[in-house]
Amino acid sequence: MTESVQLATGRFATSDVIRSRLAKRQAAERRFRIYGLIAVVMALFFLALLFVSIAARGYSAFLQTELRLEVDLDPSVLDPQGTGDPEVLGRADYGGLVKKSLREAFPEAKGRREKRQLYRLISNGAAFELRQAVLQQPDRVGSSIRIWLPASDDVDMFMKGFIDRQTDESRRRLNDRQLTWLDRLQADGAIERRFNTRFFTGGDSREPELAGIWGAVVGSFLTLLVTLVLAFPIGVMAAVYLEEFAPKTRWTEIIEVNINNLAAVPSIVFGLLGLAVFLNFFGLPRSAPVVGGLVLALMTLPTIIIVSRAAFKAVPPSIREAAFGVGASRMQVVTHHVLPLAMPGVLTGAIIGMARALGESAPLLMIGMVAFIVDVPGGVTDPATVLPVQIYIWADSPERAFVERTSAAILVLLAFLIAMNLAAVILRQKFERKW
Repeated sequence: MTESVQLATGRFATSDVIRSRLAKRQAAERRFRIYGLIAVVMALFFLALLFVSIAARGYSAFLQTELRLEVDLDPSVLDPQGTGDPEVLGRADYGGLVKKSLREAFPEAKGRREKRQLYRLISNGAAFELRQAVLQQPDRVGSSIRIWLPASDDVDMFMKGFIDRQTDESRRRLNDRQLTWLDRLQADGAIERRFNTRFFTGGDSREPELAGIWGAVVGSFLTLLVTLVLAFPIGVMAAVYLEEFAPKTRWTEIIEVNINNLAAVPSIVFGLLGLAVFLNFFGLPRSAPVVGGLVLALMTLPTIIIVSRAAFKAVPPSIREAAFGVGASRMQVVTHHVLPLAMPGVLTGAIIGMARALGESAPLLMIGMVAFIVDVPGGVTDPATVLPVQIYIWADSPERAFVERTSAAILVLLAFLIAMNLAAVILRQKFERKW
């Protein structure tokens, strides 16, 4: 009787200990899940905070303040001989016509100082805009036209609320007289904020209201094109050789280790390599997409090789064995079976590598792509810049208007990066096979 009670008591005690330990493990698991959920929520919160802060600063760059002026296209200024020659029209004094229109709109601006203050309401690029309009419709010479021209960056900042009217005049970039003129224009409906097409169609400029990203977008496209043409085939062929053909020797192991190490090398080292080899030794043109593409191709190659090898390893060995069983050669096995089945993973790795290259600026700064480039590049040997470098240049500019354009350019760059990563996900989901 006593032994059975002791046995039962021991069994009950053991069961209590087990239940206590299980409860502690389950509680620890619940805490771990909660900690993980908190970490994910915090990461999403800070990511959303980053996007919101960038968007809050950059969305206003998509709008630009413009002034409506009555411009008299005086033929004695534009075409004194009446020939209608585009070269003569292109050399005319359009800046003088813009200033004359401003003086006629505000005749009270008499003195030299007041006239200079009046001219500061309009952008320095207004004359170029007027010239383009006349060259497109030369038959309008001799008439008076209404045209919307870009306001100066100070006026644009004031209309967007970045310059406070209540601030002391000595601390404002616009004085009271200029604000009075702007109030009159606003009352007449001659000043508006319009969609800033110049931001998407123009090149870089010293004037914030005229600066655009199209030159940087074209430069990025040409640079990535060179990178893709060089890195993708070379990277895939190297991965095929190392994974399918190379014997497992000490030399191949050294090569594999060095490829893995190259993937972790800071990008600026590749920039130094490009500066020393492509520019100083081979004498290739500085600040050209061909040099930028070569540098980024070297930087992207290790990533493409590693990802491609992982894709080849994911192909089941039974596929190779079945192909060998029906008499296929090793080359036929690779080209007809392994490579097509691994291609979704290879393409995904290539797109991710291109996305990394798109966001790089350090190696391109080393090869001179930080130069001020106004014209849109027409080829891979023309001087160019890329979006990350354009953002770097604008961020270093002292004008307040470049702050919003910097954030807007970051939004465009993030849109490209998200699109490329989304394409990688879509390709993987569409072509990936489940074994």
